[in-house]
Amino acid sequence: MHKLLSVAIPCYNSQEYVRHAIESLLPGRDQIEIIVVNDGSTDDTQKIAEEYAGRYPGTIKVVNKENGGHGDAVMAGLQEATGLYFRVLDSDDWLDENALYIFLGTLKKMQDSGDPVDLIITNYVHENVIEKRSCSINYHKNLPINRRFSWNEVKEFEMGSYLLMHATTFRTDLLVSCNMELPKHTFYVDHLFVSYPLVHVDSMFYLDVDLYRYFIGRADQSVNENVMLQRIGMQLEVNRRMLYDLDLESIGNKSKREYLYYYVEILSLITITILLRSGTKENEELMESFLDEIKDNKPNVYDWIMQKPFYRHPIRPIRILPRFISYPTYRISYRIARRHFVFN
Repeated sequence: MHKLLSVAIPCYNSQEYVRHAIESLLPGRDQIEIIVVNDGSTDDTQKIAEEYAGRYPGTIKVVNKENGGHGDAVMAGLQEATGLYFRVLDSDDWLDENALYIFLGTLKKMQDSGDPVDLIITNYVHENVIEKRSCSINYHKNLPINRRFSWNEVKEFEMGSYLLMHATTFRTDLLVSCNMELPKHTFYVDHLFVSYPLVHVDSMFYLDVDLYRYFIGRADQSVNENVMLQRIGMQLEVNRRMLYDLDLESIGNKSKREYLYYYVEILSLITITILLRSGTKENEELMESFLDEIKDNKPNVYDWIMQKPFYRHPIRPIRILPRFISYPTYRISYRIARRHFVFN
């Protein structure tokens, strides 16, 4: 009998964290298939994973593979998944136990209905362990709560609120059927993991619980500002894939099409932010060049961004106002926003 949920845990040298991630899933082990993907680790990650698999043979399986990066590890987990639904848990994050019980109860109702929704959305919490602060991200203003709905009921997302991998649990066969491919040895592919299947999603359910606990604040973390700047080439690759792989104009449903336009806009804003925050002339020019590329190759996306009011985000002011005004104004605004919303 297939379980309700398959959870892939991509791991690379995760010996310090993976136990906590696995333990957070064990309260639901009768209904969860845990797939620990060891992505070529050189520490004791494999040993720890196999230890747990030996203790819970009906729940945990281990996939050992050559290093291919986060996206490749996610795809390896999906290939092994047999549950009704599939989600990813990064090895340094965890799921909240009380929310997990509620979540699994919802999945059981989906299974019993005979017509499970394509996507279940839950809240996630930024856990900045270094600063000892947390911030819950929810979708109260955007989505109907605790019931099935379609794209026609989705309200416009406010700037900064969007569906991350941490918030999404997809029906497994939908993920498989959309023939998604994630690039190897590339960070930030979680945006692709969400956006590619969203094109095929028609039915959704928003469960208003703080399920996913997202660990942030480590100096070596992929979302750390300095690390993101070092990997700006990967960020640009993911951004370009979303620009060019998603045929947005072919999406018939207006609300779905506009959300994915918005998602591309958000990712482009992240890219622009990283480049502008660095403060170097070289990155400022790279930023302007990237915006020119969008304007030339994806005019519909560029027009979408440029039609937005000034207060929405800095891309339009950057393109209209003198640089000596727009650049420093944005850098100051970003520092204020970062402190308030507890990100990076």
